[in-house]
Amino acid sequence: MAMSISDPVVEKFIAAVNAGDKDTFFADVLTEDATMSDDGSERDLAAWTQKEIFSPQANGRMEVVEASGDGRVLVVDYTNDTWGTMRTRWVFTVTGDRVSRFETGQAPA
Repeated sequence: MAMSISDPVVEKFIAAVNAGDKDTFFADVLTEDATMSDDGSERDLAAWTQKEIFSPQANGRMEVVEASGDGRVLVVDYTNDTWGTMRTRWVFTVTGDRVSRFETGQAPA
């Protein structure tokens, strides 16, 4: 990771993504009713994460470039084997010790 994250829950999210650890991601990182959006559109979380992060064809990875909002608003160089590297913005809602929602999309230039 290029930058350390101050929110331990978000840090756990990034670690699970970078390790390709789908089991930990769903069992220990997200709430059971977690939701997400991509570029402002609501997505099916399980289908989106499988396609964009966890499938062998995706192999998603996150490198944090900037962090604000107590570590819950990030600019990330997100890389997967399908799309290459993209500068993206991630906003996390943390409930207790888990992520209950995340929103991602292209980072403003």
